[in-house]
Amino acid sequence: MCRTTYVLIALIAVVRHSSAAEPVNTPNIVLVMADDQGWGDMAYNGHPHLKTPHFDAMAKEALRFDLFHAAAPVCSPTRASVLTGRTPNRMATFKWGHPIRPQETTLAQVLKGSGYRTGHFGKWHIGSVQKDGLSTPGKCGFDDWVSAPNFYDLDPVLSDKGKAVAFKGDSSDVTADLAVKFMRDCAAKKQPFLAVVWFGSPHDPHRALPDDRKPYADRPAAEQNFLGEITAMDRAFGRVRAEIKELGLRDNTVLWYCSDNGALPKLGSSGGRRGNKGLIYEGGLLVPALLEWPAKYPKPRVIDVPCVTSDIYPTVLAMTAAKADRQPPLDGINLLPILDGKAMTRSKPIGFWDHPTPGMGTPAKAWMDELLAEQTAGREPTDPKKLFSDAGKITMKYPLDRFPGHAAWLDGSWKLHRIESAKSDGVKWELYDLAADPKESRDLLATEAKRTEMMKKELTAWLESVARSLNGEDYPMK
Repeated sequence: MCRTTYVLIALIAVVRHSSAAEPVNTPNIVLVMADDQGWGDMAYNGHPHLKTPHFDAMAKEALRFDLFHAAAPVCSPTRASVLTGRTPNRMATFKWGHPIRPQETTLAQVLKGSGYRTGHFGKWHIGSVQKDGLSTPGKCGFDDWVSAPNFYDLDPVLSDKGKAVAFKGDSSDVTADLAVKFMRDCAAKKQPFLAVVWFGSPHDPHRALPDDRKPYADRPAAEQNFLGEITAMDRAFGRVRAEIKELGLRDNTVLWYCSDNGALPKLGSSGGRRGNKGLIYEGGLLVPALLEWPAKYPKPRVIDVPCVTSDIYPTVLAMTAAKADRQPPLDGINLLPILDGKAMTRSKPIGFWDHPTPGMGTPAKAWMDELLAEQTAGREPTDPKKLFSDAGKITMKYPLDRFPGHAAWLDGSWKLHRIESAKSDGVKWELYDLAADPKESRDLLATEAKRTEMMKKELTAWLESVARSLNGEDYPMK
């Protein structure tokens, strides 16, 4: 199809109802995400001290992903990938604090167009949470939302569709309570629902309740708080899972859990992989992940095929038979053939690109305290920074022959790294076989010339495609 035709079609429709009849057993979708939990920050993955009984139970009873990756090594970009199925640089969500572009098609918009009620609860961090802001949960397709602009701790102030509300208790418990209330309401009205539940833990600074620190009394104070936050999150997750069962919805509800990036550098555990949060090596990308859908997958199984958070969007669309009329290029794939056991490999590799653009500060507590104070006084703050007034503006064109930063191409067990300095013309390449070398310690670039050349071409073509999206070529002309 020529580009002119594509643009005309894109102008006509954004998201619509699926033309097919809604499936009889339309599954509910519950997507849960941690904030900064590394692959090794789970008891079931061998952590020597951590207690995560609810996660451990689901790992034994459902599908456990052992090679699940965040689309980026930091939070905001990965969250954008979940909602769009696209690598985050396509929409300029480079680092923490960068918003999702309003031009994107989101999972919430598509499912809402297919008759789902949609809700977001917890950390947002890809746009504003003020009612008049851009890229708010509401503008991204969520009917109900009680959200924070970034991570949040004990006794948080959250935005209920733009109205600041003070809550009491551990942040994970507060988030679970909100999700449970939403699911109960949907169940009472017999509405299929999408609940996106994004915890603010275990992000630094770590502030666990005294009872959650007790199991770790013999550990240093900082570790007590870090592990205690994960234990509280485990409890909150267990409550969400138990409520789904209590409502009689367990069989036909997809409950999908993961983290937004790899392990924290000091307290977190990468499970022995190289690197940590902020890095494109496996320690910064590999995260714990679990999926439950008893009607479809009644027996537990381990998925050892590489997967990524960008896969969530196309997989959920396949699960629900929902369709988007305007669908820009996807990076994720429909995982159903892999989950069904019919495919043992991915249909295409996974690309990563950590662009050198720096992150943007979004101090949630200060912003939310200010919003609460201003609204209590009868005013509505209008700071463009907090409204993300520039979200979606494409003010520069990125080159199609230079791709600064650290990129990688994961094809099966083979991972090619491309490292380009923003200040020089040199490009450094590294190649690892993760099956034999999960720590990425033995560079095989010199001994795998043919494989390297093929992967270089594929990665370069993908990076050019991402740069074209970044430059706005996926969107209708205004």
